Amino acid sequence: MRITDFVNVASIKAGLVSSLKKQALEEIVDKLIEARKIRKENKAKVLKVINERERKGSTGIGQGIAIPHARTDSVKDIVIGFGNSEKGVEFEALDGELVHIIFMMLVPKDSSGQYLKVLAKISRLLKDKYFRQFLAEAKTAEDVYKTIGEEDI
Repeated sequence: MRITDFVNVASIKAGLVSSLKKQALEEIVDKLIEARKIRKENKAKVLKVINERERKGSTGIGQGIAIPHARTDSVKDIVIGFGNSEKGVEFEALDGELVHIIFMMLVPKDSSGQYLKVLAKISRLLKDKYFRQFLAEAKTAEDVYKTIGEEDI
């Protein structure tokens, strides 16, 4: 299993515009709609479950990283969207720092433990400070995808 099995170039937003959590999450959801990973009519529903998850506790895990994730019946398979921000997003991260890398994961409501494996793999990859730096500084979706693909072996 590779992260690139769940994310593609079209679902990557290089250069998030917003510096606020809700709007940044919406930008990533818009990319997932554009990539046809979720349907446009499910946008409000997806944003609702992601924001509800964030109210339970920020998925900003520190070191400039957030991994928002939620179960939803709006997807049939695990879906990953990505966004990066040079200026940073106020995400209420555990360390109080701005977030520069956001991996959003949506999983089917009936998903088994596979999503935990995907989440763990993303977390493992993000432990590498050079990998984080490349992702945070990537200017294009293609560069982000290439970087993920090169590390995710």
